[in-house]
Amino acid sequence: MTVHWCGTGLSSVPGLRRLIQDGHSVTVWNRTVDKAQAAVGDLIDDIRAFDPTDLAAALKEGDVLVSMLPGDWHVQLAQMAIATKAHFVSSSYIAPEMRALDTAAKMAGVALVNEVGLDPGIDHLMAHHLVADYMKSPAYHIDNVISFKSYCGGVPKVPNAFRYKFSWAPVGVLKALRSPSKSIRHFTELEVKRPWDAISRYDAPLPQPETFEVYPNRDSLPFMADYRFDPRWKVKEFVRGTLRLNGWAEAWSDIFAEVGTADDARLAEMAEDLLAKNAYAEGEADRVVMCVDLLAERDGRAVWHKTYVMDAWGDERGTAMARLVSVPVSLAVEAVLNREIAPGVTPAPHDPKLVTRWLDEVQTLAQHLMVVDHLK
Repeated sequence: MTVHWCGTGLSSVPGLRRLIQDGHSVTVWNRTVDKAQAAVGDLIDDIRAFDPTDLAAALKEGDVLVSMLPGDWHVQLAQMAIATKAHFVSSSYIAPEMRALDTAAKMAGVALVNEVGLDPGIDHLMAHHLVADYMKSPAYHIDNVISFKSYCGGVPKVPNAFRYKFSWAPVGVLKALRSPSKSIRHFTELEVKRPWDAISRYDAPLPQPETFEVYPNRDSLPFMADYRFDPRWKVKEFVRGTLRLNGWAEAWSDIFAEVGTADDARLAEMAEDLLAKNAYAEGEADRVVMCVDLLAERDGRAVWHKTYVMDAWGDERGTAMARLVSVPVSLAVEAVLNREIAPGVTPAPHDPKLVTRWLDEVQTLAQHLMVVDHLK
C-alpha cells in the first residue's frame, strides 16, 4: 500500500520523514516540487507536483491519502479517497462536510481519520487517558462535580515584545481571532464572540510553575461526548482553549481593535506586516505548551485531580510545532495500514492501546511530558 502525502509545509516534514525512514511506500505531492525535494529529496525520489487529477489516477484501493494542505482541500480529497477505496488522514478539525461523509466511508470500508495532530490530536489522547484513569479510580462517583480544562499554545521560547511569533500562516491566526467559542463555566454554557473578551489566567504545573493567558477556542461542548463523559455527570467547567504568554493581550490590543471589521485585503496586509516583524529567525527555537486537566470534587473538596502537562521546544530535530503536528499524523497512517482504526469518520482514537502507544511516542518528541497528581 502506498501513502500519498500531500503538502510539505512548515508542520509537515518530521512525520513524513519518519514514514519514509521506516520503510513505507510513500509518494509525496506538493505544489512546489523544489520545496518538497529540499524537505525529503535526500530520502525519496517519488516527488510529484500536486494535481488533483493526477492524484486521483495514482490512488488505489487500500492506499492512504494524507492531506497536510489548507483545510479547504480536505473534503475534496476525502471524497476522492472514498471513490477509490483509499483511506484518508488529516490533522484538522472535523468539519460538518467531513462528518457528512461518514456513511459513505463506512460503505466503502475506508477510514477518514482527522484531528490527529497537536491540537486537535495529542490533547485528545491526554483527555482519553485522564478520563479512563478517573473512571477506574476509587474516587469515581456519579455525583462528583467535574471540571475539565485543555489549553495549548505555540509560543517563542525566548519571549519577544509581541509575545508571539508566527509558525503558521498569519492570516489563519488573525481569522481564528474572529471565531466565536462555546464552553461551560460555573455549570453554565458560555458563548463568547471574541476571544479577547474571555481571557483568563492559567497556572501551568510545569517543573518551574508558569502563568499564561488563556481563552476558549471554538465549540468545546461536543468534545464531552467524544471524551466519554457520562451525560449524568455534573460538569462545572469544560473548556478547550488557546494558551499565550503573559502580556499577549496587551501587546495585541491594536490588532483586536481592527481584526473584527477588517476585510480580506486588509487582513492580508496586516498579516504580511506582522510576519515581517515577528517571524522566527533561521534556527530559532519555538516552544509548545499543553496542559490537559481533569478535576473531580465532592462536597466542595477535590477527590481526584490530575494534569497531563507537556513542554517542548525546537532543537536539532527542528521545530517543536512540526514534530508535534506531523509525527502523530504518521502514527495515524500506520494505525490505518494496520487496520487498527475502524471505517468511517473518526477523530484521534480513544482505544487504550493506541492512546498509550501514541503518547509513548510523544514522550520522545517533547522535552517534558508527565502526569501531575495534585493530591499526592
